[in-house]
Amino acid sequence: MSQRVLVTGGAGFLGSFLCEQLIQQGHDVLALDNLFTGNKRNIAHLLDNRNFEFIRHDVVEPILLEVDWIFNLACPASPLHYQYNPVKTIKTSILGAINMLGLAKRVKARILQASTSEIYGDPEVHPQTEDYWGSVNPIGPRSCYDEGKRVAETLMSDYRRQNGVDTRIIRIFNTYGPRMHPEDGRVVSNFIVAALRNEPLVLYGDGQQTRSFCYVSDLIEGILRMM
Repeated sequence: MSQRVLVTGGAGFLGSFLCEQLIQQGHDVLALDNLFTGNKRNIAHLLDNRNFEFIRHDVVEPILLEVDWIFNLACPASPLHYQYNPVKTIKTSILGAINMLGLAKRVKARILQASTSEIYGDPEVHPQTEDYWGSVNPIGPRSCYDEGKRVAETLMSDYRRQNGVDTRIIRIFNTYGPRMHPEDGRVVSNFIVAALRNEPLVLYGDGQQTRSFCYVSDLIEGILRMM
């Protein structure tokens, strides 16, 4: 059944792929983005599609729309981006979640919150299961992102318990693929850019670190199955 779908952060790396897949499945898509880290190039090929509409808007401000599903992906996700403006980052996570939950409550929409593995902080358990609450630092330089996402998860859970809003939360780990920002400061893009420049691939620390990686199309499939 075709749905009217809102994707916040729709011009971003993940959001643009999600918009594509939703359109391919026959849904009408509204992509909302303030273009702080998103880019219209990511959705340029969708702009002439009659089932797609782009709205330039910041989720920290309320918006009135009639939709069936909401995918709340809006938030800087690169350490370089969210440390450049940490206050904007945490406001985007918290106020964005409040505004999207308010919209979902008003129009009785189903809402999915894009969270992150960063909510586990510096975990003492590997791999992390959903009953592990993490080892976190609420005042560190990366906390604007981690704590903002943790609060967004709390808001989703409380709106579900108190108001009966149909909420879903997905914790995203390291995702890679086309449309990644080449200077986003994360290991995959760092390695690719360095290799293209014939520069050394720099490993920090003792080189024993491990990461979980997910290709973007696999992540989008998982997000859609959650709805």
